[in-house]
Amino acid sequence: MTLPALGAARARQIVARFSGLHVLVAGDAMLDRFIVGQVSRISPEAPVPVVQFQREHLRLGGAANVAHNIAALGGRVSLVALVGRDAAAGRLREQLAAAGIAGDGLVEDADRPTTEKVRIVTERNQQVARIDYERDEDASGAAEHEVVDRVARVGHGAAAILVSDYLKGVITRPVVEAMLRVGAVSGAALIVDPKIPHLACYRGATLVTPNHHEAETATHRRVRTDEEAGGAAREFRARAECGAVLITRGEHGMWLSADGAEGAIPAVAREVSDVTGAGDTVAATLALALAAHATLAEAAVLANHAAGIVVGKFGPATLTQEELLSALRATS
Repeated sequence: MTLPALGAARARQIVARFSGLHVLVAGDAMLDRFIVGQVSRISPEAPVPVVQFQREHLRLGGAANVAHNIAALGGRVSLVALVGRDAAAGRLREQLAAAGIAGDGLVEDADRPTTEKVRIVTERNQQVARIDYERDEDASGAAEHEVVDRVARVGHGAAAILVSDYLKGVITRPVVEAMLRVGAVSGAALIVDPKIPHLACYRGATLVTPNHHEAETATHRRVRTDEEAGGAAREFRARAECGAVLITRGEHGMWLSADGAEGAIPAVAREVSDVTGAGDTVAATLALALAAHATLAEAAVLANHAAGIVVGKFGPATLTQEELLSALRATS
């Protein structure tokens, strides 16, 4: 069963409401650093390429990329995350400020570094190596209490609430409970971009968005066909004790399982450059669409088109309202 397409007029109506909508994002913010160079020989010291440095650039990653996507689509975002007391935290704050995102939700924890991923890539965008700076233990004690406090403080009145979990320490059950309390006051949906070891943390969420590998891990089912995706999605809902599940399946599209809406969303055929951060774009678009009073099925279709755009860009990427509407017009 395939979910109905979204008409151009209805899509414009939903997307037009994105501007100014307040979305609370809590999760694992990262700084993505790209060192770009040219490879022309192999090192005489070891069988590895020698990269001659050309340039370096920074991108927002993880929950910070989710926040950036919301801001790029016109939303007003509050980001709650942990950072270290280090130079990377300063660079992350600068990147957030440049994207128009306030840093008042960032909690400093001197016992952990700011999560930073340094990728060494060639001028053709081929990755040679990656260095990760991180500490992935769950937050506890004073740091966890401060995250819970910031959720309540900056999330007041949010029209949608989003968990961006990369297993880097921010998301714990008390943090999710704090987000559910914020949502209960404002009537906001809670969307979760999950990691399976934290599955029990997401109880009570409106929508959880595993990829097909995560769905397979959580349900011990193979997901290759639409029928298998449907069975896994229904079982995932039961295991996670959430309202709905959207399984993202890459080139096979998506599968939505929700009360009153069950079915496949075909993939949007596009040239794929880099899938990094596509899940962040999906989560951000879902949050804004639900805040704009789209149905779950409408929100999923919009998110599918948004993902189809960003996979054509390099690295963690964003899109604009006009890009999203243009993509919808091209397929209608």
